[in-house]
Amino acid sequence: MSTHTAAPDPDATPASDPASDPASDPVLGFDPTYGYDLDALLAVPAPEPPADFDAFWQGLYSEALDVTVAPELGPLEYEQDGMRVHGVTYTSSGGFRVGGWLTLPADGEVTRGMVVVHGYGGRTAPETSLPGPGTAAIWPCARGLADRSLSPEIPSLAAEHVLHGIASRDTYVHGGNAADVWCAATVLRELVPQASRLDYVGTSFGGGIGALALPWDPRFTSGVLVVPSFGNIPLRLTLPCLGSGEAVRAHHAAHPEAVEVLRYFDAASAATRVNIPTLVAAALYDPAVPPPGQFAVHNGLAAGVRELVVLSHGHAEHEGAEAEAASLRGAINHFLSRKRA
Repeated sequence: MSTHTAAPDPDATPASDPASDPASDPVLGFDPTYGYDLDALLAVPAPEPPADFDAFWQGLYSEALDVTVAPELGPLEYEQDGMRVHGVTYTSSGGFRVGGWLTLPADGEVTRGMVVVHGYGGRTAPETSLPGPGTAAIWPCARGLADRSLSPEIPSLAAEHVLHGIASRDTYVHGGNAADVWCAATVLRELVPQASRLDYVGTSFGGGIGALALPWDPRFTSGVLVVPSFGNIPLRLTLPCLGSGEAVRAHHAAHPEAVEVLRYFDAASAATRVNIPTLVAAALYDPAVPPPGQFAVHNGLAAGVRELVVLSHGHAEHEGAEAEAASLRGAINHFLSRKRA
């Protein structure tokens, strides 16, 4: 395991020291470190998945590969940071029409591809500074989420979206969201066939969905999962938070049988099946996605493929945030710039 710390300016004073102050936040009403220091976080396990976990996910992947994605590439919307930005739509599993963007190098030289998935807040534009030279990237808005995949059938609020279809593993929305990733990869290959290498980058919601999607799709060469959600569901159900996990906790309290569905969508369990180089950026302090779940995703990865960037904070403003974000971008760019077999 390779571990890095995305540290703020050493001359800056941190807003707080999560590892040394386990007391509950007086505003939040709970401790966003959950009493874990780094050593304890590195010991959080990935839960054992259901016996038919692999078969279930392989079935979903097979269905997604059979989809006729029928991509429609829109005209040039604008050019920024050396990237040309186009709107794109395509068909995913269940016939859902996904919207998003395709970014292409302005010089026309494409050598690699990237699928980039947002957090639960959705996305209003691609981050054109992320892809490296020669990268064609697709930026899908996951089904039901802003701003190009909104649907009257799927609630867009995170607290409602995360519960959509939760009564059955066959209807739970996160299965469809993983299919949106696989179909996005198909679209990229159809529209930009010269993008032979394929990487994945996902943050928060996108980090968790990425962990669920990556094990089954051999087209991906590497993955980056930033503050990934949905890790170690049994533990998450015991931890209060400000994110979508709190809606799941409340639902589970009223419907304890839901855990049997959620076990199929545990990002940490899925991480144990990932066999490509994967960088996880996990936070010591995070009120929205509890750090033990984030680290469980990293810990579930095999020692030979995982890298870790330790963040001081996730989903929270803090002193030194800009420097830490820059350090994280550097670590991600370095990871993605490496040659892969």
